[in-house]
Amino acid sequence: MTSVDSGTRPAPATTAEPTTGRPPRRELGVANVFSHSFLLLWAAMTVLPLAWMVLSSLKSNGEILADPWGLPEALHLDNWARAWTKAHIGRYFLNSAVVVTGSLTLTMLLGAAAAYVFARYDFRGRQVVYYLFVGGMMFPVFLALVPLFFVVRNAGLFGTWTGLILVYTAYSLPFTVFFLTAFFRTLPTAIAEAALIDGCGHFRLFFRVMLPMARPGLISIGIFNFLSHWNQFLLPQVLMQGDESKWMLAQGLNALAVNQGYAGDYAQLFAGLTIAVLPVLVVYVTFQRQIQAGLTAGQLK
Repeated sequence: MTSVDSGTRPAPATTAEPTTGRPPRRELGVANVFSHSFLLLWAAMTVLPLAWMVLSSLKSNGEILADPWGLPEALHLDNWARAWTKAHIGRYFLNSAVVVTGSLTLTMLLGAAAAYVFARYDFRGRQVVYYLFVGGMMFPVFLALVPLFFVVRNAGLFGTWTGLILVYTAYSLPFTVFFLTAFFRTLPTAIAEAALIDGCGHFRLFFRVMLPMARPGLISIGIFNFLSHWNQFLLPQVLMQGDESKWMLAQGLNALAVNQGYAGDYAQLFAGLTIAVLPVLVVYVTFQRQIQAGLTAGQLK
Protein backbone atom coordinates (compact mmCIF):
# COMPACT_ATOMS: atom_id res chain seq x y z
CA MET A 1 0.00 0.00 0.00
CA THR A 2 1.17 3.47 -0.73
CA SER A 3 0.73 6.23 1.77
CA VAL A 4 -0.18 9.75 0.84
CA ASP A 5 2.00 12.43 2.31
CA SER A 6 -0.16 14.46 4.64
CA GLY A 7 2.15 17.47 4.25
CA THR A 8 1.51 17.86 0.57
CA ARG A 9 -2.00 18.62 -0.51
CA PRO A 10 -3.05 18.99 -4.12
CA ALA A 11 -3.58 22.60 -5.18
CA PRO A 12 -7.23 23.51 -5.78
CA ALA A 13 -8.22 23.73 -9.41
CA THR A 14 -8.42 27.32 -10.59
CA THR A 15 -10.35 28.44 -13.62
CA ALA A 16 -8.74 31.27 -15.51
CA GLU A 17 -11.13 34.11 -16.23
CA PRO A 18 -11.48 34.72 -19.92
CA THR A 19 -10.00 37.96 -21.09
CA THR A 20 -12.54 39.85 -23.12
CA GLY A 21 -10.44 42.93 -23.71
CA ARG A 22 -13.04 45.17 -22.09
CA PRO A 23 -11.98 47.92 -19.69
CA PRO A 24 -12.91 47.58 -16.03
CA ARG A 25 -16.37 48.61 -14.93
CA ARG A 26 -14.99 51.50 -12.92
CA GLU A 27 -13.29 53.01 -15.94
CA LEU A 28 -16.47 52.62 -17.98
CA GLY A 29 -18.46 54.30 -15.22
CA VAL A 30 -16.10 57.29 -15.06
CA ALA A 31 -16.15 57.62 -18.86
CA ASN A 32 -19.95 57.52 -18.94
CA VAL A 33 -20.24 60.14 -16.22
CA PHE A 34 -17.80 62.41 -18.01
CA SER A 35 -19.46 61.98 -21.42
CA HIS A 36 -22.97 62.51 -20.04
CA SER A 37 -21.84 65.58 -18.10
CA PHE A 38 -20.24 67.04 -21.21
CA LEU A 39 -23.38 66.38 -23.27
CA LEU A 40 -25.58 67.99 -20.62
CA LEU A 41 -23.30 71.03 -20.50
CA TRP A 42 -23.34 71.28 -24.30
CA ALA A 43 -27.14 70.97 -24.37
CA ALA A 44 -27.48 73.71 -21.76
CA MET A 45 -25.13 76.01 -23.71
CA THR A 46 -27.24 75.45 -26.84
CA VAL A 47 -30.79 75.45 -25.46
CA LEU A 48 -30.59 78.20 -22.84
CA PRO A 49 -29.58 81.04 -25.25
CA LEU A 50 -32.36 79.97 -27.64
CA ALA A 51 -34.92 79.88 -24.85
CA TRP A 52 -33.77 83.29 -23.59
CA MET A 53 -34.07 84.73 -27.12
CA VAL A 54 -37.61 83.39 -27.56
CA LEU A 55 -38.72 84.65 -24.14
CA SER A 56 -37.19 88.07 -24.81
CA SER A 57 -39.12 88.28 -28.08
CA LEU A 58 -42.35 87.99 -26.05
CA LYS A 59 -41.46 90.74 -23.55
CA SER A 60 -41.80 94.47 -23.67
CA ASN A 61 -38.72 96.67 -23.87
CA GLY A 62 -39.17 97.68 -20.24
CA GLU A 63 -39.22 94.06 -19.09
CA ILE A 64 -36.10 93.26 -21.10
CA LEU A 65 -34.17 96.10 -19.48
CA ALA A 66 -35.56 95.67 -15.97
CA ASP A 67 -35.58 91.86 -15.69
CA PRO A 68 -33.70 90.29 -18.63
CA TRP A 69 -33.74 86.78 -17.10
CA GLY A 70 -37.32 86.73 -15.88
CA LEU A 71 -40.44 85.40 -17.53
CA PRO A 72 -42.72 87.79 -19.44
CA GLU A 73 -45.74 89.07 -17.55
CA ALA A 74 -47.79 88.93 -20.76
CA LEU A 75 -47.14 87.60 -24.26
CA HIS A 76 -46.38 90.58 -26.50
CA LEU A 77 -47.03 88.96 -29.89
CA ASP A 78 -47.11 92.41 -31.46
CA ASN A 79 -43.29 92.31 -31.38
CA TRP A 80 -43.37 89.60 -34.03
CA ALA A 81 -45.90 91.55 -36.11
CA ARG A 82 -43.78 94.71 -35.99
CA ALA A 83 -40.63 92.76 -36.90
CA TRP A 84 -42.42 91.05 -39.81
CA THR A 85 -43.92 94.24 -41.28
CA LYS A 86 -42.20 97.35 -39.95
CA ALA A 87 -38.68 95.91 -40.03
CA HIS A 88 -39.42 94.08 -43.33
CA ILE A 89 -38.33 90.73 -41.91
CA GLY A 90 -41.19 89.11 -43.80
CA ARG A 91 -39.86 90.38 -47.12
CA TYR A 92 -36.29 89.27 -46.34
CA PHE A 93 -37.60 85.91 -45.14
CA LEU A 94 -39.37 85.27 -48.45
CA ASN A 95 -36.32 86.43 -50.42
CA SER A 96 -34.10 83.96 -48.57
CA ALA A 97 -36.67 81.20 -49.04
CA VAL A 98 -36.67 81.73 -52.81
CA VAL A 99 -32.88 81.83 -53.12
CA VAL A 100 -32.27 78.88 -50.78
CA THR A 101 -34.90 76.78 -52.55
CA GLY A 102 -33.31 77.43 -55.93
CA SER A 103 -29.73 76.93 -54.79
CA LEU A 104 -30.54 73.82 -52.75
CA THR A 105 -32.43 72.20 -55.64
CA LEU A 106 -29.62 72.92 -58.08
CA THR A 107 -26.93 71.77 -55.64
CA MET A 108 -28.62 68.48 -54.84
CA LEU A 109 -29.42 67.68 -58.48
CA LEU A 110 -25.94 68.44 -59.86
CA GLY A 111 -24.11 67.08 -56.82
CA ALA A 112 -26.02 63.79 -56.79
CA ALA A 113 -25.56 63.28 -60.54
CA ALA A 114 -21.81 63.99 -60.39
CA ALA A 115 -21.31 61.84 -57.29
CA TYR A 116 -23.20 58.94 -58.87
CA VAL A 117 -20.99 59.04 -61.96
CA PHE A 118 -17.80 59.18 -59.91
CA ALA A 119 -18.94 56.30 -57.69
CA ARG A 120 -20.44 53.94 -60.31
CA TYR A 121 -18.73 54.53 -63.65
CA ASP A 122 -15.12 53.99 -64.64
CA PHE A 123 -13.75 56.34 -67.30
CA ARG A 124 -10.46 57.92 -68.15
CA GLY A 125 -9.63 60.91 -65.99
CA ARG A 126 -12.26 60.11 -63.37
CA GLN A 127 -9.90 60.56 -60.43
CA VAL A 128 -8.55 63.82 -61.83
CA VAL A 129 -12.00 65.33 -62.25
CA TYR A 130 -13.10 64.02 -58.85
CA TYR A 131 -10.13 65.58 -57.07
CA LEU A 132 -10.76 68.86 -58.90
CA PHE A 133 -14.24 68.85 -57.38
CA VAL A 134 -13.00 67.92 -53.92
CA GLY A 135 -10.17 70.45 -54.15
CA GLY A 136 -12.76 73.20 -54.05
CA MET A 137 -13.17 72.56 -50.32
CA MET A 138 -9.66 73.89 -49.72
CA PHE A 139 -10.54 77.43 -50.84
CA PRO A 140 -12.47 79.50 -48.29
CA VAL A 141 -14.98 82.03 -49.49
CA PHE A 142 -12.85 84.92 -48.20
CA LEU A 143 -10.13 84.02 -50.68
CA ALA A 144 -12.35 84.48 -53.74
CA LEU A 145 -14.46 87.49 -52.74
CA VAL A 146 -12.68 90.04 -54.93
CA PRO A 147 -12.48 87.98 -58.15
CA LEU A 148 -15.98 86.63 -57.49
CA PHE A 149 -17.30 90.17 -57.25
CA PHE A 150 -15.88 91.09 -60.69
CA VAL A 151 -16.98 87.80 -62.30
CA VAL A 152 -20.58 88.21 -61.13
CA ARG A 153 -20.64 91.88 -62.10
CA ASN A 154 -19.18 91.27 -65.57
CA ALA A 155 -21.72 88.49 -66.12
CA GLY A 156 -24.54 90.94 -65.44
CA LEU A 157 -25.72 89.02 -62.38
CA PHE A 158 -24.67 91.49 -59.69
CA GLY A 159 -27.51 92.26 -57.31
CA THR A 160 -29.72 89.46 -58.70
CA TRP A 161 -31.08 86.31 -57.11
CA THR A 162 -29.85 84.27 -60.07
CA GLY A 163 -26.26 85.25 -59.43
CA LEU A 164 -26.57 84.45 -55.74
CA ILE A 165 -28.15 81.06 -56.48
CA LEU A 166 -25.30 80.14 -58.84
CA VAL A 167 -22.65 81.22 -56.31
CA TYR A 168 -24.31 79.27 -53.49
CA THR A 169 -24.45 76.20 -55.73
CA ALA A 170 -20.81 76.50 -56.76
CA TYR A 171 -19.58 76.71 -53.18
CA SER A 172 -21.75 73.81 -52.02
CA LEU A 173 -20.91 71.37 -54.80
CA PRO A 174 -17.42 70.24 -53.58
CA PHE A 175 -18.58 68.93 -50.21
CA THR A 176 -21.82 67.58 -51.69
CA VAL A 177 -19.93 65.57 -54.32
CA PHE A 178 -17.42 64.35 -51.75
CA PHE A 179 -20.12 63.22 -49.32
CA LEU A 180 -22.45 61.58 -51.84
CA THR A 181 -19.68 59.81 -53.75
CA ALA A 182 -18.74 57.89 -50.61
CA PHE A 183 -22.42 57.19 -49.97
CA PHE A 184 -23.18 55.90 -53.48
CA ARG A 185 -20.23 53.51 -53.23
CA THR A 186 -21.87 51.77 -50.27
CA LEU A 187 -25.08 50.97 -52.16
CA PRO A 188 -25.40 47.39 -53.44
CA THR A 189 -24.49 46.91 -57.09
CA ALA A 190 -26.72 43.85 -57.51
CA ILE A 191 -29.87 45.97 -57.60
CA ALA A 192 -28.42 48.28 -60.25
CA GLU A 193 -27.28 45.34 -62.36
CA ALA A 194 -30.70 43.69 -62.07
CA ALA A 195 -32.40 46.91 -63.19
CA LEU A 196 -30.10 47.18 -66.23
CA ILE A 197 -30.79 43.56 -67.15
CA ASP A 198 -34.54 44.23 -66.95
CA GLY A 199 -34.15 46.98 -69.55
CA CYS A 200 -33.82 50.04 -67.33
CA GLY A 201 -31.71 52.76 -68.92
CA HIS A 202 -29.02 54.70 -67.13
CA PHE A 203 -31.21 57.76 -66.81
CA ARG A 204 -34.12 55.85 -65.25
CA LEU A 205 -31.69 53.81 -63.15
CA PHE A 206 -30.39 56.97 -61.53
CA PHE A 207 -33.75 58.63 -60.84
CA ARG A 208 -35.95 55.60 -60.18
CA VAL A 209 -33.56 53.23 -58.39
CA MET A 210 -30.41 54.84 -57.03
CA LEU A 211 -31.79 58.15 -55.76
CA PRO A 212 -34.50 56.47 -53.61
CA MET A 213 -31.86 54.14 -52.17
CA ALA A 214 -29.64 57.12 -51.35
CA ARG A 215 -32.40 59.00 -49.55
CA PRO A 216 -30.70 59.06 -46.09
CA GLY A 217 -27.52 60.53 -47.55
CA LEU A 218 -29.44 63.04 -49.66
CA ILE A 219 -31.41 64.25 -46.64
CA SER A 220 -28.27 64.60 -44.53
CA ILE A 221 -26.29 66.62 -47.06
CA GLY A 222 -29.44 68.56 -47.92
CA ILE A 223 -29.81 69.68 -44.31
CA PHE A 224 -26.16 70.76 -44.16
CA ASN A 225 -26.51 72.73 -47.37
CA PHE A 226 -29.77 74.30 -46.18
CA LEU A 227 -28.14 75.49 -42.97
CA SER A 228 -25.15 76.84 -44.89
CA HIS A 229 -27.28 78.71 -47.43
CA TRP A 230 -29.82 80.02 -44.93
CA ASN A 231 -27.18 81.37 -42.54
CA GLN A 232 -24.94 82.80 -45.27
CA PHE A 233 -24.07 86.44 -44.60
CA LEU A 234 -20.84 87.31 -46.38
CA LEU A 235 -21.85 86.43 -49.95
CA PRO A 236 -25.16 88.36 -49.88
CA GLN A 237 -23.42 91.29 -48.25
CA VAL A 238 -20.96 91.47 -51.15
CA LEU A 239 -23.14 90.42 -54.10
CA MET A 240 -26.55 91.89 -53.14
CA GLN A 241 -25.71 95.53 -52.53
CA GLY A 242 -28.08 98.33 -53.41
CA ASP A 243 -31.77 97.45 -53.66
CA GLU A 244 -33.00 96.66 -50.14
CA SER A 245 -36.09 94.89 -51.46
CA LYS A 246 -33.86 92.03 -52.67
CA TRP A 247 -31.87 91.63 -49.47
CA MET A 248 -31.46 88.27 -47.77
CA LEU A 249 -32.56 87.59 -44.21
CA ALA A 250 -29.04 87.86 -42.79
CA GLN A 251 -28.67 91.34 -44.31
CA GLY A 252 -32.04 92.38 -42.93
CA LEU A 253 -31.15 91.16 -39.45
CA ASN A 254 -27.86 93.03 -39.59
CA ALA A 255 -29.64 96.25 -40.52
CA LEU A 256 -32.28 95.62 -37.84
CA ALA A 257 -29.59 95.09 -35.19
CA VAL A 258 -27.93 98.38 -36.09
CA ASN A 259 -31.17 100.38 -36.27
CA GLN A 260 -32.82 98.94 -33.16
CA GLY A 261 -29.60 99.33 -31.21
CA TYR A 262 -30.03 103.08 -31.57
CA ALA A 263 -33.84 103.07 -31.30
CA GLY A 264 -33.88 100.85 -28.20
CA ASP A 265 -36.54 98.49 -29.58
CA TYR A 266 -34.87 95.31 -28.39
CA ALA A 267 -38.11 93.34 -28.34
CA GLN A 268 -38.48 93.79 -32.09
CA LEU A 269 -34.87 92.73 -32.58
CA PHE A 270 -35.34 89.52 -30.58
CA ALA A 271 -38.53 88.81 -32.51
CA GLY A 272 -36.67 89.13 -35.80
CA LEU A 273 -33.93 86.79 -34.59
CA THR A 274 -36.51 84.24 -33.48
CA ILE A 275 -38.25 84.34 -36.86
CA ALA A 276 -34.90 83.70 -38.56
CA VAL A 277 -34.01 80.77 -36.30
CA LEU A 278 -37.37 78.99 -36.38
CA PRO A 279 -37.00 77.42 -39.88
CA VAL A 280 -33.65 75.92 -38.92
CA LEU A 281 -35.08 74.39 -35.74
CA VAL A 282 -38.14 73.04 -37.53
CA VAL A 283 -36.07 71.43 -40.28
CA TYR A 284 -33.66 69.82 -37.85
CA VAL A 285 -36.32 68.51 -35.49
CA THR A 286 -38.31 67.12 -38.41
CA PHE A 287 -35.39 65.32 -40.06
CA GLN A 288 -33.16 64.47 -37.09
CA ARG A 289 -33.54 60.71 -37.52
CA GLN A 290 -32.79 60.90 -41.23
CA ILE A 291 -29.70 63.00 -40.48
CA GLN A 292 -28.38 60.40 -38.04
CA ALA A 293 -29.20 57.57 -40.43
CA GLY A 294 -27.42 59.32 -43.27
CA LEU A 295 -24.28 59.97 -41.23
CA THR A 296 -24.03 56.34 -40.11
CA ALA A 297 -25.18 54.62 -43.29
CA GLY A 298 -22.08 55.69 -45.16
CA GLN A 299 -19.94 53.90 -42.57
CA LEU A 300 -21.60 50.50 -43.11
CA LYS A 301 -21.63 48.34 -46.17
